[in-house]
Amino acid sequence: MAMMLNDPRFIERFGVDYAPGEVIFCEFEPGHDFYFINSGKVKIVKIINNREKTLDMMGPGDVFGEMAILEEEPRSASVIATEATKVLKFHRDNFDTLLAGNPQLAYKLLVVFSKRIYDAKRRLMILLLNEPTLKVMDVACMLAEQDPHLDLSGTVHLKVNAQEISNWAGISVDDANKSLTHLANLGKIELFHDKVVVKNIRDFQRTVSSRRKQMFSK
Repeated sequence: MAMMLNDPRFIERFGVDYAPGEVIFCEFEPGHDFYFINSGKVKIVKIINNREKTLDMMGPGDVFGEMAILEEEPRSASVIATEATKVLKFHRDNFDTLLAGNPQLAYKLLVVFSKRIYDAKRRLMILLLNEPTLKVMDVACMLAEQDPHLDLSGTVHLKVNAQEISNWAGISVDDANKSLTHLANLGKIELFHDKVVVKNIRDFQRTVSSRRKQMFSK
């Protein structure tokens, strides 16, 4: 069940309303605030090859823009309300006061930050691999491991395309397509325009783990 912040004083002080289709913040803008969704929904979007790509949908209880607390970097994506939405908007300067006054939110943010750190560590593991095909295989492993609904003992359907794989793997889209085609020719995957079907994700995990051990044992 999503966590809600129902303290009227809290909502009055930090609450901001957005209409359907209204932009909350844009990619590349400076980031100083983060947001807790109290009601409504938003979509996280990024412009890729001059087209808007939806990266995620978020609803009540979700937090976004939290990297403003951890680093002073421009926004990595845009956020748009998809329906009437009320968010609680917090600034870096009142972060300590916020945590002291709301342990529930402090815990929520701790979970979010922990996932961010894990994601960064997992991506570094991919980037340190020295072959594009290995990187693509490890991206598939990472995406499969992140989905609690997938049965990793059988065929795995991953809703991902070459552009997204190239972003995770830190390689060009051309190299990602070449690696995917190579794996398809070996019969290890099936390619579709909006997904990749991995026949045996455990085989990918074993292959990547073995090669990683070889690299770091030298």
